[in-house]
Amino acid sequence: MRSRPLAALSLCFILWSDATIALHAQSVPSPNTSVVSKVWVADQGNGKYRNPILFADYSDPDVLRMGDDFYLVSSSFDQVPGLPILHSRDLVNWQLIAHALPIQPPAEVYRQTSHGNGVWAPSLRFHKGKFFLYYPDPEFGIYVTTAQQITGPWSTPKLIKAAKGWIDPCPLWDDDGNAYLINAMAASRSGVKNVLILSRMSEDGEHLLDDGVLIIDGHETDRTLEGPKLYKRNGYYYVFAPAGGVPTGYQLVYRSRSIYGPYERRTVLAQGKTDINGPHQGAWVDTPSGEDWFLHFQDRGAYGRVTLLEPMRWVDDWPAIGVRQDAKGVGEPVDEYRKPKVAGTVAIATPADSDEFNQPALGLQWQWQANPEPGWAFPSSALGVLRLENVPIGADGGERLWDTPNVLSAKLPGPAFTATVKLEPHGFREGDRAGLVLLGRDYAYVAIRQTSSGAVLVVGRCADANKKGTEHETVIGPAPAGTMFLRVTLAKSADALFFASSDGRDFHQVGDSFKVREGEWIGSKLGLFAQSRDRSGERGYVDLDWFHLEAPVAAK
Repeated sequence: MRSRPLAALSLCFILWSDATIALHAQSVPSPNTSVVSKVWVADQGNGKYRNPILFADYSDPDVLRMGDDFYLVSSSFDQVPGLPILHSRDLVNWQLIAHALPIQPPAEVYRQTSHGNGVWAPSLRFHKGKFFLYYPDPEFGIYVTTAQQITGPWSTPKLIKAAKGWIDPCPLWDDDGNAYLINAMAASRSGVKNVLILSRMSEDGEHLLDDGVLIIDGHETDRTLEGPKLYKRNGYYYVFAPAGGVPTGYQLVYRSRSIYGPYERRTVLAQGKTDINGPHQGAWVDTPSGEDWFLHFQDRGAYGRVTLLEPMRWVDDWPAIGVRQDAKGVGEPVDEYRKPKVAGTVAIATPADSDEFNQPALGLQWQWQANPEPGWAFPSSALGVLRLENVPIGADGGERLWDTPNVLSAKLPGPAFTATVKLEPHGFREGDRAGLVLLGRDYAYVAIRQTSSGAVLVVGRCADANKKGTEHETVIGPAPAGTMFLRVTLAKSADALFFASSDGRDFHQVGDSFKVREGEWIGSKLGLFAQSRDRSGERGYVDLDWFHLEAPVAAK
């Protein structure tokens, strides 16, 4: 349905400092606290779960068990805060409890948007009373950060390997007291790929002791060998690693009696006859009852790289992952399966997606496109709003949201949904705008724009934003001052429609259908933004009353 003239609708439209870190300070939910999405729930309530267990962009997952608790960490790329940490008691019901990286180093570099860079695949381990998180930044090397508690505070990241293209690190503290770090290589930065490198590491986990040894070479058999996870079991060293590329690849496992090899190779998981393409990088974890499970991601294009859970067992000291193993031991992913056996009853829970903006801190589901600065946003439990200031655009005068650091964004929560924000603009000056965006390599938005003749409702598009595409904006009609409601509905086909309303009940489509597209190594993001062309005097601002994510609402 095409947009109607605004007049005919009779609508009143619109739309690393201590202060920065405080925006994300939040108490950790107890395991018995349920936060349940209205868009996607993996737990079927009948003893089974459906994949993906996280229908959101938590790529490159690594998982650690501590007693009855499971912790998951994933890539975050250029999104800040980074290194999200999730908690579960059954590997199915997850809550987002913290971020280990409130500011991305080098801090000055990441003050600007840097799509595709930042935190690539991390690993989480616990050693001698301390949590260790290793992560790569392909432009700078391998970092480690540590904490006494899973929710932090986490130490300032330490660069332990300064080298471009050294990625996907994973540590192992061996039985004999020696420590090691395995990693892959990114040819885009280093000129090297399809190999896995093993380095000796100091026992404290904060120093590498040599330049690394090549232990596995995938050139003859496996394109794009990467993402290694290193384990030891029954006297064997195991390297779990994906190959074949993100959309179409498969899972490999290597084993050897010596950590330096030679290693035997086996493919253990592939798409087979399922609809689950390219089962990619992940982690093995056991339960207190002795079950084994494997978590991995799957690339879903515009929706990002979502997290799946597969049953696993050991056969002749080889892992059998998924179901329907063939004669060579290659399994297939599951769509639905029985839940892991754990003690007690675990309440259904999901990472938070909707937000009432009633807390004195920014919700953990929110991230910026760059290191934030004080004054971009002010949570207010007193007012029951989140205030976004109209931040002046860059010195180059460009307004493209792809290049705007202060876009506050959240992951897409499922295959189909409706997102609605209630907002009210204040003190807008000519050129100011605020709105709701679906942001990827292509993006589209609906917003309020202040012009010399008053406020107007606008829709905008940008194609090939990652290739410096131009943003185009169209005026829909006048937008009288006051409370406004902006909405986007996304279908399973990744087609989106934007809407606006003056009363929160009667929504009308604005603009044409938009095909959502992924970002750089991440899915498209739901974003809220506020900008100004004027760099002088008091800024205007927009107060966000709430942001709701629900099942799709039919278009009018």
